[in-house]
Amino acid sequence: MVAASGSTAACWASVALERKTLDVILEPTTTVTIAWLAAVALVVHADPLLATLVALGAAGAFIAGLVGVGGAIVMIPLLLYVPPLIGTGRLTMHEVAGATMVQVMAAGASGVAGHMRQGAVSRVVVITLGSGAVAGSLAGGILSRWMSAELLQGIFAAMAAAAAVIMIAFNQRPEPDSGAPVLRRRGLGFILALGVGLLAGAVGAGGAFLLVPLMLYVLRIPARIAVGSSLAIVLAAAVSGVLGKLLTVQIPGWPALALVAGALPGGQLGAAVSRRLRVEQLRTVLAVLIAAVAVKMWWDILR
Repeated sequence: MVAASGSTAACWASVALERKTLDVILEPTTTVTIAWLAAVALVVHADPLLATLVALGAAGAFIAGLVGVGGAIVMIPLLLYVPPLIGTGRLTMHEVAGATMVQVMAAGASGVAGHMRQGAVSRVVVITLGSGAVAGSLAGGILSRWMSAELLQGIFAAMAAAAAVIMIAFNQRPEPDSGAPVLRRRGLGFILALGVGLLAGAVGAGGAFLLVPLMLYVLRIPARIAVGSSLAIVLAAAVSGVLGKLLTVQIPGWPALALVAGALPGGQLGAAVSRRLRVEQLRTVLAVLIAAVAVKMWWDILR
């Protein structure tokens, strides 16, 4: 009887262990990570540049998800400097801008649904600022076809410097209080979003790293609404920017897909880790690194 009881307990323990193992395997982050590693293994021998882009997409999205900044501010420097540094290839600034815009669109699509379910997306904010961002991004995406690589790099370097200043200056600043109305100055909001969209559309960025601080500290939109609504605005602007770059044939197909393949699991992992860490110091370090990238880009342009 005792032996039978022990055997039954061991059987139930084995079943419980199997269920826990199955839960870990089927957990979305684990599944996506395994899929990403398989994708890297498949392309590494076929095309070293595509393998590099998958890895960079994951690394850039992980950093973005970890510290809560837009993916493009991290991805563009990585794509410009890392492949030639390790000898796997080189992308032009126009190709980087096109591929990054596709990645921004995919990341925005994956993030906005969750914020909508939580009621953190304001229709008024999205329509007002989104219309400006869409118009600006479409114009920037089309006009970038006739901009030199140096001009695009200069625009991004200026945006990166502004982002670094904003990240440092506003990192410890108290957020605006919640309350109605959500958006008081609609005309100003439209103009600001139009300007951000124009610059972001040209260089292939979503512009959230500039748009969110403007929403918080200039338009005084509550933080929860600003973050959730900014994703919807960036998604709409990214779709518009991708359209503009498609019309002018500026999106490299396979590099863009490789970047998205790496970015989707990387962003999930970064967000998961961020819930377990204090990221204020990491944001400051990242701001310094972004400022250094901006200085490097200006040095390359002006020398």
